[in-house]
Amino acid sequence: MTDDARFEDGREAPLNLGAMDAEDLQVISSLAQDAVFPASEMRWLRAEGRFALLLNRMRWEDAGEARHAPERVQSVLMFSNVQAVASQGVPKGDADTVLSLLSIAFEPTDAPSGHVVLTLAGDGAIRLSVEALEATLKDVTRPYVAPSRKRPTHPD
Repeated sequence: MTDDARFEDGREAPLNLGAMDAEDLQVISSLAQDAVFPASEMRWLRAEGRFALLLNRMRWEDAGEARHAPERVQSVLMFSNVQAVASQGVPKGDADTVLSLLSIAFEPTDAPSGHVVLTLAGDGAIRLSVEALEATLKDVTRPYVAPSRKRPTHPD
């Protein structure tokens, strides 16, 4: 005899997504929008060609918000094939500065090469020169209630 499915059996799983083209990257961008992170949680591993961020991202995909307050989760956003990193409006040497990610976009140059542009609140940006687009977004902790207990909003 089989039992009926229960609500608990359909629990949400951590995200583990990859992007190999601009369209896939837009999905990751929408899920990482409004993520916050201290500047100390950015790493460029030049020898390995990887750039990573440890983000506290809003769980935009959370369908259970009617049952609980908005949640965040720590996630690793990693880019491979990175040849160079440049930034604008990101304070150098101040590891405690908290940055807010607004969007991620891919600007092709000489296919498959291009630039990944991470746009930050306050006119900041990080540009990654990549040989080819390869990104991953992976949740690495359990969700927690957002300290503000609200979802971020943006004027129209």
